[in-house]
Amino acid sequence: MARPTLDTILEGAHDRARALARHGPELERRAAAAPAVPSFAGALAGATLGVIAEVKRRSPTVGAIRPDLDPVRHALAYAAGGAVAISVLTEAQHFGGSLDDLRAVAEAVALPVLRKDFLVHELQIVEARAHGAAAVLLIARLLAPAVLRRLARAARAQGLGVVIEVHDLAELEPALAAEPTALGVNSRDLATFAVHLGVAEQLVARVPPGIPVIAESGIETRGDVERLAAAGADLVLVGTAVARSGDPAAAVAALRRAPGPQPAPRRPPRPPRPRRPLGRSPRWPDVSAPTAGATCPRR
Repeated sequence: MARPTLDTILEGAHDRARALARHGPELERRAAAAPAVPSFAGALAGATLGVIAEVKRRSPTVGAIRPDLDPVRHALAYAAGGAVAISVLTEAQHFGGSLDDLRAVAEAVALPVLRKDFLVHELQIVEARAHGAAAVLLIARLLAPAVLRRLARAARAQGLGVVIEVHDLAELEPALAAEPTALGVNSRDLATFAVHLGVAEQLVARVPPGIPVIAESGIETRGDVERLAAAGADLVLVGTAVARSGDPAAAVAALRRAPGPQPAPRRPPRPPRPRRPLGRSPRWPDVSAPTAGATCPRR
């Protein structure tokens, strides 16, 4: 089977958003009645580098990861291993996730849960809150700056944390303008799906102090964690490496115990990002209106 393009994945996201229109009032009622969730911002504020562990069955890049994954069992293991939050993929076609996974994990663990998906409309944010999410991921590459700001406001209005994901320097300014709870720096090129940790290192160094930075994608080993911690990352989001492990708790704990080198100097000079030591213990707009800034830029 051919690997899907970002355009294909994004088209599916818009289709799902349009299908939500008739459920808007019910989703809003369910979101309003949903129980309180743990603070996502609070979970990011630990003294040591934090691990956000992901519930993930498959991906377009590696195919099947853990088709039989039990989301609750894995999430509980992640928590036992010392994860500060759980990320749950809810995109079904390419990642094997679901909103049922999100709800089940949110009900089972005491940690905040991040909905990770290709979100393009406010109703998807209301939907996330209705299913127990404490935070949502917004991808700067997919959304025009005004839409990015609007969705971030909608998330805050629901009491959700906002992780805004960037992939290059051009996306950093609009991401920061949307006032994220945390900035996700993704080392994966969305056009080719190749991973370059060096890109993430450079971007982390550009984020102003005071904004938690989550390094994403391609993090497999303690060495990867050391490298990104040295660049100034506050947290790492790890999916494949922990999802496929036969002992997810131990896999998370091993990443947290990594000894780290001293932070790399920043270029150009600016106020230093405080580096966290590595731990050693375990009314909505018309849904039919375009919301994305563009499809994946051609390279």
